[in-house]
Amino acid sequence: MATNQRQPLGIELVRRGIVKQEDITEALEYQATHPKEKLGDILNELRLAEPRKLLNAMGEVFGEKVIYLTDADITIDISKYISLDIAREARAVPFEVDNGTIKVCFADVSNKGQVETVRLLMLNKGLVMERYITFKTNIDKVLSAISSVSTERIDTDATGTTIVDNIIRTAMAKRASDIHIEPMEDSVRVRYRIDGELYTVAKIDKDKQSQIIGRLKAISNMHQEKQEPQDGRIIMYPNYNIRVSSQKNIHGEKFVLRLLKKDIDIKSLVELGYPEDQKLLKDAFDKRNSITVIAAPTGEGKTTTLYSVINYLDRPEINITTIEDPVEIRIPGLNQIEIDNKTTFAGSLRTVLRQDPDIILVGEIRDPETAEIAMQAGQTGHYVLSTIHTINAIEVVSRLRKMDVSNYDISSTLATSISQRLIRKLCPHCRREREFTEEEKKIIQSIGQRYGVEFDLTNAKTYDAVGCDKCNNSGYFDRIAIFETLLITDPIKELIIKDASTLEIREEAYKEGYKPMIVEGIRKVLSGITTLEELNSKLLFY
Repeated sequence: MATNQRQPLGIELVRRGIVKQEDITEALEYQATHPKEKLGDILNELRLAEPRKLLNAMGEVFGEKVIYLTDADITIDISKYISLDIAREARAVPFEVDNGTIKVCFADVSNKGQVETVRLLMLNKGLVMERYITFKTNIDKVLSAISSVSTERIDTDATGTTIVDNIIRTAMAKRASDIHIEPMEDSVRVRYRIDGELYTVAKIDKDKQSQIIGRLKAISNMHQEKQEPQDGRIIMYPNYNIRVSSQKNIHGEKFVLRLLKKDIDIKSLVELGYPEDQKLLKDAFDKRNSITVIAAPTGEGKTTTLYSVINYLDRPEINITTIEDPVEIRIPGLNQIEIDNKTTFAGSLRTVLRQDPDIILVGEIRDPETAEIAMQAGQTGHYVLSTIHTINAIEVVSRLRKMDVSNYDISSTLATSISQRLIRKLCPHCRREREFTEEEKKIIQSIGQRYGVEFDLTNAKTYDAVGCDKCNNSGYFDRIAIFETLLITDPIKELIIKDASTLEIREEAYKEGYKPMIVEGIRKVLSGITTLEELNSKLLFY
């Protein structure tokens, strides 16, 4: 990417501390064999500088406005302003219209002919163009995503019934976990969550809004006239249970659809990403008269892990009962209870205790009453599995305390707390191998030193996420979990009884070999499963 250089870019970037002289030398050597590539793009593609700092510095040097363009920045239907062919040729993306001005992002504003073509195109639509610059790769990813995860199968001119059906079926084909249907000021935006990331796939004319809302309410058994929040379910698609939630916003009613496959293979814990340490597996899950809690924010795969633990523990001679909201996967041989508007976790748990269970899965400990009964169950000969919302495994103790669970009950009943995050896996079809930069090596080494782990960086290679048709041009395909496991040992039990702080418990855990999930994450980076960038997006360590 570039523009008219008012002064040499490389000199300015070195002067500003964005890169080192040796980085510029490396980039220029690369440019010698790739003469069409611009210096800024090369520095970005070779990961020789922090992208946003680099882009901001380039904007200052060139006197241009900048935006680190992603799909989330696009607030308009691009097809109404520019054809994809012209957008690709000019490497230009309109992304926002405001009071007669349209903001357009370019990869290369030194190509005056292409810039002028786009400017005149916008002028013919009665709009003044305000130009921005970004990296070529950002433009290419956005344009590729628009063309591959787009309206190719969503007929936005059809009836509301057809539009809704196309949206849902296309989401299934694209491996989406969630569909967001969002009324906006002048359109209805459709977004898919794929591998944890949201992609805009369509902008539908505003006059279709009432038809779409009416159809969604009809097939999910919601009240047509009510605009307060509602929950429903779509059962008309044979292989899916679809949960539906509605919420009014200033432009209408927003709908979120969660797509749950009815028949899926339950992965083993190791397949999910749990460390291949059989002793750790045995210590964590071969317990009785206790509770194991899986902790993570919403959407990080806690329920999937619970099913894997159940699958690990399941035997014919064991009576397993689950209490879920809702039952996401039906498993033969299990007694699965679904929470509805007439029942609660606490009430259902009381009933289950009279059903002679050996193992009880409680979907979530979300209130003091459920926490209390779960503790009682663990103290009376049952093994209880549940989830809780905390940021890491050690914070589980603090969270239970806030639910008025006594230190004695926690220390005597809690056996294991596990925390996890889902990270995207590199697409095997388009990932690009490269060496770690010196800055990346320093980051990895500092993490190793902090937690007493030696990472072997000898001849270590990593990969860049490139993007192709198979991964919706994201560079990633599917997700894997990273875990941390806190075993409640006798010394930690004593600390809990003494009402020790989270810091004191953490210090003891480190002495006993506890490793935070960042360690497992780095191992997956070194194994070529994911990237430092993806890991940082979840754990924010640099």
